[in-house]
Amino acid sequence: MSADDEKTAETAAARPASEPKPVSLSEPIRKTTPKERQRAFFILFVCLLSVGMGQTLVFAVLPPIAVDLGMSEFETTMIFSLSAALWILTSTFWGRRSDVMGRKPVILIGVFGFGISTSLVGLVLLAGYLHWISMALMFPLVMGARAIFGIFGSGSMPASQAYVADRTTRAERAGSIAQIGAAFGLGTVVGPGVAAAFAEIHILAPFFAVGALALVSGVAIWFLLPERTAPIKLLSEKQQKRAALKWTAPNVLPWLTIGVILSLSQSIMMQLFAFYLMAELELGGSAATQLVSVGMMAMAMSTLVAQLGLIQRFDLTVQFLLRWGAIATLLSFAMLVVGGSYGMLVSALALAGLGFGFLRAGLSAGASLSVSLKDQGAVAGLIGSTAATGHILNPAIGIPLFWVLHSAPFMLGMVLMVVILCFAIFHPVLKNLRSTDANIADDEEEEIGLH
Repeated sequence: MSADDEKTAETAAARPASEPKPVSLSEPIRKTTPKERQRAFFILFVCLLSVGMGQTLVFAVLPPIAVDLGMSEFETTMIFSLSAALWILTSTFWGRRSDVMGRKPVILIGVFGFGISTSLVGLVLLAGYLHWISMALMFPLVMGARAIFGIFGSGSMPASQAYVADRTTRAERAGSIAQIGAAFGLGTVVGPGVAAAFAEIHILAPFFAVGALALVSGVAIWFLLPERTAPIKLLSEKQQKRAALKWTAPNVLPWLTIGVILSLSQSIMMQLFAFYLMAELELGGSAATQLVSVGMMAMAMSTLVAQLGLIQRFDLTVQFLLRWGAIATLLSFAMLVVGGSYGMLVSALALAGLGFGFLRAGLSAGASLSVSLKDQGAVAGLIGSTAATGHILNPAIGIPLFWVLHSAPFMLGMVLMVVILCFAIFHPVLKNLRSTDANIADDEEEEIGLH
């Protein structure tokens, strides 16, 4: 044995058995080939598609089931609100954990958490239908099953976004992140159709079908998704606190603010449109439901056109996405204020879908480009935590305005879009983003291993 070998053996023996070997980002890592990257992005697309389907599936299927089983509207709303609140609280945590654990483990936690949660909700409701458990026990069990999604399922989106950021150049990032967001959006579009198809078998079949799809996606990720990103080097607790990306950082706080504004704007549009249509056109509930469904479908489809079509085809910049997204959404809110006909209202929703598609992609890509590669998971988690804030703010802001004047919430939406437009034109973080691109693009391309 040479002197160097003896020294290495002594060092290994001196290290406690429980102490993990630290991994540094500076260590050489096998580069991802273009074919592997294409396969990885496709797997993530299917994964997030199933999660998106599960979101709208619950909204479409659970209310009539709850009525059949004797749950009140308040109890049903609490099930939705709990998972949304937990999502806000845990999204940031899982985003940071993906920087430490690696992207793939956190994606797996999110997907398996979602699949297990959805399947458990179906099992608990089935037990209620078969009278195996009482109604008093069923409600907390459904709450607990849905809480699994809020706690663990929130990890899939920020870790997937960070995974994409690890493998794209700055010029590619907006389009690639938009593609990931579009997967979730496409799931929300097809979710109600899938629910209706499987409901022909049994009213609870959609829960088991989507839960099984999520679990299959998790297995595919486990075996087929390449993980090139090494966890960051283990630090002491004090060092971790100093190194952690702070939400108050000047390159992060503006994006979080825009995220909250955007979430509130979308909640105003989504939650109040049906009530506004009924008031404007003097329609009853059953007739309004069909018309609202057509409008929401038009909105969802235009969002997909923006994210899977326009952004991918024309390689749009963050500045373009934010400015024209704000302008399009501003015009859509103005069309709602004018109102007057069903055609005008549906056209407003379609234009809003285009605007929100641009804005969501611009927000995620802009925040990603504002931080270093080692902070991609952290910033994705922070931005993800803002997505559900509108569902909490709107009942306290938008609904009281609607009671005062039906068009008042949409006037507020116009003001919020003006704020985003001013941010996109004047805020220094956008100017810094533009000036930084030329300086680090080549270095980053080499770092992510695309050559």
